[in-house]
Amino acid sequence: MTDVFKGSFTQQEPIPEAGIEAAVEVMRHGRLHRYNTVPGELSETALLEQEFAALTGARYCVAVASGGYAMATALRAAGVVPGDHVLSNAFTLAPVPGAIAAVGAVPVFVGVTEALTIDLDDLEAKADGAKFLLLSHMRGHICDMERLMDICNRAGITVIEDCAHTMGAAWKDVPSGRSGAAGCYSCQTYKHVNSGEGGFLVTDDAELAARAVMMSGSYMLYERHLAAPPKEAFETIRYETPNISGRMDNLRAAVLRPQLADLQTQCRRWNERYVRLETGLRGTPGLTVIERPSEETIVGSSIQFLLLDWTDDAVRDVIARCAARGVELKWFGAPEPQAFTSRYDSWRYAPSAPMPASDRVLAGVVDMRVPLTFSLKDCDQIARIIRSEVGAVWQDAA
Repeated sequence: MTDVFKGSFTQQEPIPEAGIEAAVEVMRHGRLHRYNTVPGELSETALLEQEFAALTGARYCVAVASGGYAMATALRAAGVVPGDHVLSNAFTLAPVPGAIAAVGAVPVFVGVTEALTIDLDDLEAKADGAKFLLLSHMRGHICDMERLMDICNRAGITVIEDCAHTMGAAWKDVPSGRSGAAGCYSCQTYKHVNSGEGGFLVTDDAELAARAVMMSGSYMLYERHLAAPPKEAFETIRYETPNISGRMDNLRAAVLRPQLADLQTQCRRWNERYVRLETGLRGTPGLTVIERPSEETIVGSSIQFLLLDWTDDAVRDVIARCAARGVELKWFGAPEPQAFTSRYDSWRYAPSAPMPASDRVLAGVVDMRVPLTFSLKDCDQIARIIRSEVGAVWQDAA
């Protein structure tokens, strides 16, 4: 076992010097709160919202404390009330059903395909009676958005997009988050821009945006936003919308603005690494590469493959053998939640029935982060290690 990877799967690149300088300037003047400005000053947060709205092509943007807060706020602002059934992916991360439960609604899970996208046939079957879909573009995989929106429009379903893994991605050149009523993004450390925690909500709907601004804790300072609706949109909403404070502060916004300006370059770098890994894994016996459709513009900040119809013990063996050689893989098929991996049947606050076709897929999903601190040679080495260990276990089981 001489070929051992020595890198870190959790080490991010440094914050750009421009972000460090801007953050230090905010700390020097002490006005960290987004509304704490001096005459003639535009807050870092308001400028960030304006820049992110322009990047996505949205009319309105609200910068908030986390991606999870963005989702819960979007659901509330769109009209979800306690007891409503909200459709969502069976293959996702816990903050997605958590956002639904946080507003008192009931998650209803829709199956996953071998492409790791929402099962549109299952969605169509479950559309009757539903008013909302919180669509998770899980691990950066985007479904056929035209068909999805056709299904939802015909059924009268409002779509909120979870774009935590798809900032900078698109379907047929439409940016992720711009097909539904609102798009929600994360700025958590392992996402595409890094402020530790943070998020965005974008929309073209003035009423939804105004409610989101009030919920985020604007009090009556909404006119200090640069990417919010005009003050007329707040006339009634400001009296009837609860304050559920979750604003972004100027320190995080200062850190994010230079990263946002460089997002296109970073996405290109992620995709170079993704393609290198994907190429190295192709043709491995027993391993299924996820084919990405030509209509999808990806951001390859993580990579997944399937070990379909393998026994649990065999998958565990692959995970352990790769770990012994320095390669950290995560498995979404484990019966108990581990780290960030969990399954729809793990979330006991959201009752569910077994979905055999989806369960088969989930049992085989193996996931790996792709930090930009990896070189292309690192990616070649990682692919060799995975290929070797998958092949060894596959051969032993044959």
